[in-house]
Amino acid sequence: EAVSGAQLIAQALRAQNIEYMFGIVGIPVTEIAIAAQAVGIKYVGMRNEQAACYAASAVGYLTGRPGVCLVVSGPGFLHALGGMANATINCWPLIVIGGSSDRNQETMGAFQEFPQVEAGRLYNKLSVRPSSLEAIPAVIEKAVRASMYGRPGSCYIDIPGDFVNLQVNKSSVKYVECCLPPPISMAEHSAVSKAASVIALSRQPLLIIGKGAAYSHAEDNIRKLVDLCGLPFLPTPMAKGVVPDNHPNCVAAARSTALQHADVIILLGARLNWILHFGLPPRYRQDVKVIQIDLCAEELGNNVRPAATLLGDINAVTEQLLEEFSKRSWKYPSNSEWWQKLRGKIKNNEERSKGLALQKSLPMNYYTVFHHIRELIPKDCILVSEGANTMDIGRTMLPNFYPRQRLDAGTFGTMGVGLGFAIAAAVVARDRTPGRRVVCVEGDSAFGFSGMEVETICRYNLPILIIVVNNNGIYTGLDANSWEEMLKFGDPATCVPPVSLLPNARYEKIMSAFGGKGYFVKTPEELQNALKASVTDKQTPSLINVLIDPQSERKKQEFPWLTRSNL
Repeated sequence: EAVSGAQLIAQALRAQNIEYMFGIVGIPVTEIAIAAQAVGIKYVGMRNEQAACYAASAVGYLTGRPGVCLVVSGPGFLHALGGMANATINCWPLIVIGGSSDRNQETMGAFQEFPQVEAGRLYNKLSVRPSSLEAIPAVIEKAVRASMYGRPGSCYIDIPGDFVNLQVNKSSVKYVECCLPPPISMAEHSAVSKAASVIALSRQPLLIIGKGAAYSHAEDNIRKLVDLCGLPFLPTPMAKGVVPDNHPNCVAAARSTALQHADVIILLGARLNWILHFGLPPRYRQDVKVIQIDLCAEELGNNVRPAATLLGDINAVTEQLLEEFSKRSWKYPSNSEWWQKLRGKIKNNEERSKGLALQKSLPMNYYTVFHHIRELIPKDCILVSEGANTMDIGRTMLPNFYPRQRLDAGTFGTMGVGLGFAIAAAVVARDRTPGRRVVCVEGDSAFGFSGMEVETICRYNLPILIIVVNNNGIYTGLDANSWEEMLKFGDPATCVPPVSLLPNARYEKIMSAFGGKGYFVKTPEELQNALKASVTDKQTPSLINVLIDPQSERKKQEFPWLTRSNL
């Protein structure tokens, strides 16, 4: 019995428990998508390979098993590089399958010919081309395994165009079973007791929870550790919700103070990169003791020499720490000077935000908008957040109560991820947690990167709520009058500020163009009504375009994009 390359690829993906494929079909990969649907894999056709690749990578983070991005040769492959890099830098499993030129035309200037395997190596943990049809199942198993084992990341599989419809006898194919789940490693006992001793001697401890902790499903053990030891904790942006943001020990609202004065910091699946200011002075104490808990040995000791290193799975190592502390019966006192300092700062910062949120002036500012969004969106919704000010302020104003329910620009600071992430989250939610809503909060500039994916959302009838916080620009914009004045000076290409976008752009019409519901909002009342209507309608995608003050910025910072200090 004969089987084609396309069928072999689809069957092998299915054998590895792959459920979702995103992509854009064309020569030579169309048959692969058809074959994937035939074996029960869900195929979502997107409008740009970049968004397709972001969507597939988010599936990997949300489910722990890679999504697949399917792209054509040359330009199609190149458009997916952003998603590969983003997945690898965020440590999310992803499989990209790219068609390439027929083998017998290599070096001849074939249609869309490009050295894809070679180019893929920079962005992926593994970049391979099967040597024959018979080898396809083994190569796919290896790629899926490599994407999930150790530190997760992206893997690329190159499929020559002539492989797709080529047939081979089933009996000659080397079929392989589904790879085993990633093995779970634990830290050395001596390292665990050393870490516990350092923590027990701390005067100003701080637990930092990273998205590695969210990925390892460590939420129950981390919450137990926080409660057992009474530790103040700070989540990194995508780790919000591992322990709920409203937990009394959360010190996110006193972030700078917590980082600057902590004498012992426990890193749970978080890296000392730009998001955490590298762990270095003046943002941290010169003598801070860092306890690093990470899956990846190469990460240990980056930027700061650690007081203790615990190499292993975050959930397993947290359990080891729990065992150690249950023997010691140590608890950090809740009436310490450190707690008083942190609580004072939290109160101060929350009051400032509240003051800004309650301003009655029109156009609205970011804080007012986020205040109303927070009041009206479901507590268990998946939040996708993307933009400059929109993402930064949204992080402080919009709480998360559950793990893995905030997706944003991440470690790579990528703009353009929002709609792809939202589509992935909605597709996964539909299968696993029906009724859970996806709310995608976008800056107007961020929305522009993948705005046409609104058609994809409507085509698959995904009831996503997109909120565009529209300030007519990147960081800041101009109001309509200033824009008109500016145009009198001549060609906009020479006289309009580079951060400006068209004032009062009607983004909601993109949604209504494809059959979803669009709302154009200028006042708090209109915003409340639009939010209520969108949340109540659980079937229809909607987009609320919220006009805000083009000069609205974060509190007391002149140039937020230069300081980035409360990222």
